[in-house]
Amino acid sequence: MSSRAAPSDLLQIRFWGVRGSTCASGPQFVEFGGHTPCVEIRCGERLFIVDAGTGLSSLGFDLGTSAPAEIDILFSHLHLDHIGGLPFFKPALLGKERVIRTYCGHLEGDSAMDSLERIFAPPLFPVRLGQLPARFEHHGFRAGEPLVFDDGARVETFLLNHPGGATGYRFRHGNRSVCYISDLEHSEPWPDPDLTAFIRDADLVIYDGMFCESEYSNCRGWGHSTWQKGVELAKAAGVKALAIFHLYPGHDDAFLKEAEAAMQTEMPTAFVARERQLVTLEAGGVAAKAPEAKAEQAEDFAS
Repeated sequence: MSSRAAPSDLLQIRFWGVRGSTCASGPQFVEFGGHTPCVEIRCGERLFIVDAGTGLSSLGFDLGTSAPAEIDILFSHLHLDHIGGLPFFKPALLGKERVIRTYCGHLEGDSAMDSLERIFAPPLFPVRLGQLPARFEHHGFRAGEPLVFDDGARVETFLLNHPGGATGYRFRHGNRSVCYISDLEHSEPWPDPDLTAFIRDADLVIYDGMFCESEYSNCRGWGHSTWQKGVELAKAAGVKALAIFHLYPGHDDAFLKEAEAAMQTEMPTAFVARERQLVTLEAGGVAAKAPEAKAEQAEDFAS
């Protein structure tokens, strides 16, 4: 995919950051990557970016000068691991003609502007977003209401259970759909019926699996879930494939490969998301390609 648009009938996803809370670095974190959340979603030629963690910097270099003149960034919420890449996004540095629009749904209709202006300002940060060449526009909405864009694009939204709130998204294109459900604490009982209805029959769900069941009791209330609960939800909703996301920064490649093998015994089309991994939603199911630096061969998951 890179800076090229997807064929008009395809819905494509590329992961640019898959870690939660903080980055991970070192030789034991190579396969799955270390950047914090950022996902590129292509509905044909239409680009959406979900979250602006440190992975946004890599996406920006990939887009380069071919980035669209208008770019939409949809926040799940405004915790630091989801916004830290904004001032390092290359398209924001390339000229005054570019417009970058942010969308925030968990602040009861308020935009992210005030929050971002507090963070990206002295003494916390040396440069304000308003000092960058691109023009930023900040839009607020209420999670649960659809987002409708000037070009007619429509994205459904859902309020998630997270400290301070967070927003889940559903993108539809060419009879395919992908849901982004990150920064969610699963409820009791589970699966939640409203969330199940929201993701029903999706081709792919990107799900917060920061912890495993054995860790969760010590982290209850932190706003995150487990891959086991993700599999339960996906099965209940008839989801075709599941990508576990927002990975705990202490889980190294060996741990995550073991977790992936375990989850695939319960749901063969489940996998742990990898940085730079490309996923294509097509008629035959979900084609998940290994990150470019690792392999060229696509691995097919039948529907």
